[in-house]
Amino acid sequence: MQSKASTVEAYMASLPQDRQEAILKIRQAILTNIPEGFVEEMSYGMVGYVVPHSLYPAGYHCTPALPLPYMNVASQKNFIAIYHMGIYANTQLLNWFTDEYIKRVSGKLDMGKSCIRFKKPANIPFDLIGELAGKLTVAAWIKLYEKNFTSTKKN
Repeated sequence: MQSKASTVEAYMASLPQDRQEAILKIRQAILTNIPEGFVEEMSYGMVGYVVPHSLYPAGYHCTPALPLPYMNVASQKNFIAIYHMGIYANTQLLNWFTDEYIKRVSGKLDMGKSCIRFKKPANIPFDLIGELAGKLTVAAWIKLYEKNFTSTKKN
């Protein structure tokens, strides 16, 4: 479900109370930990954390007019989703996250390639999400992105 909200504040205000509280806590964890250079904005109808064109003029290879996405947070129909491109692009980061999740959360991890789903807001490990947000600097994310997703791959 993509929101038509044009600002993060409008998106937050449009959420049901239980989702609003959980996403606010996720947002605070991300903003506290995300490295300098990433920018929070609406991205793909979700709260997004992106590398702005001022730091990466090429933008996202699928749609160069858009900034390079890093993370997104969304209230979907049946769950809250956190999308993190780094765990899709870096097996080491994915392994760290899954290992830490098992240590901190009882219950099975519901995850796709870059999507982490939480059906119950009470099960969200906010501290772990914050740590995940801080794992890659802008420069490290750009390097990883170019290595894995663009036609400018270096041999």
